[in-house]
Amino acid sequence: MPIAHIILTTAILITLATSVFLALRYRNIKLYGTEPSNLLAFTAILFTSGLDVGLIMFPLTEFPVYATETPYGFTNPLAIEFGFWAFLVWGFYFLTTFYFCVIEPRLKLFELWWVALANNIVIVATCAFTGFLFLSYLPDYIADISPVARYSLVAAVVLGAVLSSTDIRYVKWLSYGSFALFALLILGLMVANGMGAGDLLASGQNLGGYFSNIDKFLSPVTDYHAFYLFWWFAWSIMIGQFVARFLGGIRPLQLLLALLILPSIPIAIWFSVLFHYHTEEIVLAEYLQVAMVVVGIIFVLNSLDSLTRLYSENLNLTVKRLGMPLYIAGHWGLLFGLIMLYQFTPLKIEWIGMVVIALYGCIYFLIYRRREALQKLSQTGQPIHVQQ
Repeated sequence: MPIAHIILTTAILITLATSVFLALRYRNIKLYGTEPSNLLAFTAILFTSGLDVGLIMFPLTEFPVYATETPYGFTNPLAIEFGFWAFLVWGFYFLTTFYFCVIEPRLKLFELWWVALANNIVIVATCAFTGFLFLSYLPDYIADISPVARYSLVAAVVLGAVLSSTDIRYVKWLSYGSFALFALLILGLMVANGMGAGDLLASGQNLGGYFSNIDKFLSPVTDYHAFYLFWWFAWSIMIGQFVARFLGGIRPLQLLLALLILPSIPIAIWFSVLFHYHTEEIVLAEYLQVAMVVVGIIFVLNSLDSLTRLYSENLNLTVKRLGMPLYIAGHWGLLFGLIMLYQFTPLKIEWIGMVVIALYGCIYFLIYRRREALQKLSQTGQPIHVQQ
């Protein structure tokens, strides 16, 4: 097994084991963020901030690969796709959300200069990778798109995300709207093909292949699976840091179950619809392709605005400090410039994921060194609040 796969497997097992331990150990405390939201709103913000255009556009191109390549032969393509995007991998977000709500306010490890530096570099680099991924796959989404139109569209999306990041209300509204549009997209694909509940269930039955082989997903199946896992790790710290503020009194065990189950439901339905299109060899109508591109663009906007707001607050490069014109120009220039850096250099998301795993290790070590500060952590139901 390659050394990168060994590191990933170890990190996954430690992360998931820690998540289960924390959820059970502190199951009676209540978690509150600075901007408490109900569970539905929290899920919408998490779902749309923690995913991007790949969820919309990748499956139809990946199903044929998973159906033909030997390493994926232990189950069906739908189960593979679901395993790469859903259920266990969302446990990473539980660990970081719990950390930023409960542990960071007491230990303030992310205020250490080198931790803060590494964290913000990861946020900005991952934010730019989201834009780069969108740029790279645009020719697959929009046939015959010219280079000028391609770069202009990415520049416009980045600008829209920076504008949205100027007010947390815009971030929330965009999350609600994109979640609703995603649901409409699912319904639209079903109606367009006359796909009924029976067809959806028949396709969805293939998801059982994931749960009967769930142990296989605790370690990279292929280098491409490793790419996905590094990508999830790269996102994990910043998503936990962002969404912790929206916790509304949920208990840790409830939060863990909610993160594993609630985002997985729409993902399962979406993938089941697309898998039906794949197995029946149904060609997507042009208007459905356009709808998928539009929803994918909105997902990119949602991801970028959340991360832009997060790193701008961490670095105190906010609208209040810089003023609106400088804030928009500065962040747009930074993100679009880094997208170009991904385009013209060998920079990879795997490197960012490896940095995050190393940062995990440092945080574990620092927590152990400062464990006395956590010994009075309530287990009796006392509310726990994010302090920012």
